Amino acid sequence: MKRALLLLLLLVVGGVAQAQWIPDQGDGTYRNPILYADYSDPDVIRVGDDYWMVASSFTCMPGIPLLHSKDLVNWQIVNHIYDRLPQDKYTHPVHGEGSWAPSIRYHKGVFYVYFCTPYDGLFVARTKNPLGKWELHQMVDVVKWEDPCPFWDEDGQAYLVHSIHRGGPAIMHRMSEDGLRLLDNGVTVYHNTKENPVLEGMKMTKRNGWYYIFAPAGGVSMGWQTVLRAKNIYGPYEARRVLQAGDNGINGPHQGGLVETQTGEWWFIHFQSKGIYGRVCHLQPACWGADDWIVIGEDPDGDGVGTPLLGGRKPDVGKSYPIAIPQTSDEFAAKKLGRQWQWHAYEQSAWYSLRARKGWMRLYAASCPSEEGNLHFAGNLLLQKIAEPTPMVTTCLESHFTVEGERAGLVMHGNPYTFIALERCEEGNRVRLYSGKSDKYPNRPQVEAEQCVASDRIWLRLYLDEDAYCRFAYSLDGEHFQAIGGRYAVAPGVWIGAKVGIFCLSPNVVSSSAYADFDFVQIERQQ
Repeated sequence: MKRALLLLLLLVVGGVAQAQWIPDQGDGTYRNPILYADYSDPDVIRVGDDYWMVASSFTCMPGIPLLHSKDLVNWQIVNHIYDRLPQDKYTHPVHGEGSWAPSIRYHKGVFYVYFCTPYDGLFVARTKNPLGKWELHQMVDVVKWEDPCPFWDEDGQAYLVHSIHRGGPAIMHRMSEDGLRLLDNGVTVYHNTKENPVLEGMKMTKRNGWYYIFAPAGGVSMGWQTVLRAKNIYGPYEARRVLQAGDNGINGPHQGGLVETQTGEWWFIHFQSKGIYGRVCHLQPACWGADDWIVIGEDPDGDGVGTPLLGGRKPDVGKSYPIAIPQTSDEFAAKKLGRQWQWHAYEQSAWYSLRARKGWMRLYAASCPSEEGNLHFAGNLLLQKIAEPTPMVTTCLESHFTVEGERAGLVMHGNPYTFIALERCEEGNRVRLYSGKSDKYPNRPQVEAEQCVASDRIWLRLYLDEDAYCRFAYSLDGEHFQAIGGRYAVAPGVWIGAKVGIFCLSPNVVSSSAYADFDFVQIERQQ
C-alpha cells in the first residue's frame, strides 16, 4: 500500500527532481540557493576531488551535519559530527545552545571540526574517515566564545582564531600541532566596532605571504563579508568589505567558506537569513586581484566590493556529475534513521524503533507533561529542515493508544508551532489541530479544530504557503483529503528555521505503552 501510494505521488509530480528545489539546472548552470534549507554558518573544504561541508546544529541532535559534493552544487547529507555532547543538560531541549558556527579543516591526513557552544566551551572532533565515527574532545571549558577556526602555518606552528559571543574581537591563540590543546590565553589581533560591528564567523587561510581572516560583520540579516589581512599572523590587520547585498533580494550575504577547485577556480559558500527557512546557502564565484584582495560575486563598478549572484555557470571541477539533493522523504525501509532527521535533544532508544514493524517508523508515546503537552519542551520530535519554498508533507500513521490524551501526528515546529494529530479522547479517536507558543501564558497548546473519526489509521497532510502560513488536512483512505482549521503563522525556532516532522507523545505524567506506526513521510512541492 505504502509503495503504491508513493509511486502514485511521484508520478503525479513527475519525479523527485521536479518535485523539490533543484539548484543544478542540467545545462551547466546553477541557481541560488544551492541549499534551500537551514544549513546555518556553513564551512567547506576540498580534499582531492571531494567537497565537505558542515553547518551549525544548535540544540538539534545528532549534531553538525556533514554534507558531501563533487561539484559544490549537488549535495547530500552523509554523516553527523557527533551524536551527543558531554553535558547532561541536552537530555531535554536547550533551545539556542549546542553547536554554533563550526569550521572544518584537513591536515596531514586528519579531518578536524572545531566549534563552540555558548556555555559549554570549545570542542574539536577528529577523524581519518569522515564517513565514520568522529572523536570528540572538549578543549576548554569556557563560556561565550564562538566561531573558532584552526590554522596550520607553513613552519608547522598551529593556531586557532575565534570571536566572542554576540560578535567582537578576533582573538588568536597558539595551539598544539595535533590540534587538541591551546598553548596560551590568546591575543586580540583585530577589534573595530565602528567599521566592523558584530564580527564573527572566523575563517583563516594564507596566500602569497598574506594571512587572511574571513569574518562577517554587521549582523545576520543585514551584514556583509569582511576580510582581514596582515603579513604577520598577529597583525596589524587591515580590513576590507568584499561582499555586500545588492538589489536582487539576497540580504546579509556573509559567513561561509572559501574553497579552490581542482582547476584553480575560487568559490565562496555563504548563508542568507530567510525567515522561516532559516539560513539558506548560496554559491558565489570569487577571484583574487593583482593587489591580493579577493572579490566575491560580481563587481561591475570595480570598487572591490562584490554583490551576490542569483546563479550562473557551475564550478569547473574537471568533469560533470549527476544531480543530487539532500535527503527529505522517507519510507523508513532502512535499518538506521535517515540522515535528514534530528531530535531536539539526545536521542533515546525508548523513543522509536525501525525494527518493531518492518518498513514503518514506530514512535512511542513518550511522556511530555510540561504545560500539558507543550511541544517546545519535547525532545522526542522527529524533525527535519524545510527544503523547498512551498512543500506539501504527507504521512500515514496507525495509532495504538491506551489512555486519553495520547496523540501522534505531523508538526510544523517553530515558535509558534502548529500540529495535526490523531488523539485518543474519552469518546474515541479525534483528529485535532493544535497551536502553541513557548513564551506566552497559557503555554499549553490550544485546540483550533477537531473532528471525530472512527479509525486508528489516518493520513495527515501539511501545506506550507509562500506567505509563511501553513494549512492542514486529513484523509481516511489516502486519496480524499479534508481540510481542517484555518491558516496558521509559521515562525523560526531559536537560531534555527522552522522544522517539519512527526511525533507521538502523552501529556500525562505516568509513562505509557502506547505507540504509533508511521508508514512514510513524503515531501513534495505543492502543485
